[in-house]
Amino acid sequence: MKLYIGNKNYSSWSMRPWVLLRQFGLPFEEVKLRFDSFSADSQFKTRLAGIARNGKVPVLVEDDGFVVWDTLAIAEYLADKYPHRGLWPADARQRARARSLCAEMHSGFGALRNHCPMNIEAWLPEVGARVLAEQAGVRSDLDRLVEVWTEALENSAGPFLFGDFCIADAYFAPVVARIRSYGLPLPAQAQAWADALWAAPGVAAWVADALAEQDFIPFEEPYRTQP
Repeated sequence: MKLYIGNKNYSSWSMRPWVLLRQFGLPFEEVKLRFDSFSADSQFKTRLAGIARNGKVPVLVEDDGFVVWDTLAIAEYLADKYPHRGLWPADARQRARARSLCAEMHSGFGALRNHCPMNIEAWLPEVGARVLAEQAGVRSDLDRLVEVWTEALENSAGPFLFGDFCIADAYFAPVVARIRSYGLPLPAQAQAWADALWAAPGVAAWVADALAEQDFIPFEEPYRTQP
């Protein structure tokens, strides 16, 4: 399998399936397409042409050319392809709950996404404090995240949301990256899970690569100018 991704420092959608593949030791080849811009004539869009008709990453491509796009579809495909690896919780109700959390993340939390874009190598606590003070939507998103995480953790054997690492944990990894970069506060239980997630091998490997990129892209940096 080949997984086409964007810059690791910025591409929250790419992070999810990459972390999942790496955490579970599933074989794949990474193909990184650098973000130069998202205009139709950009190198990024040009390289994606013929691979993903929606023009977005991530994209998973099998050896025979079969293509899966959209992060959630890729996660489900991998769970079907490797049914004995436990990518979803084994219990049907826990599995349904994990899917519900992923679906909510997939379609929601727009205020947090917009005001706190993923930037792993950045440390912007003053921006985070200002955003929390000024943006009711971000406060609401953070409260809801804490609510769903706490509910899952209270019914989990830990250290992850549903006991062992699963798709739901990978799905929230970019949010944890945002929370860390912007210094957003979490209660103790949620913070302990976030710390465990950050130390998980798949997440740690992505973060290490993101920090090594040193590729400043101005349109991805609303709060900073180039160092």
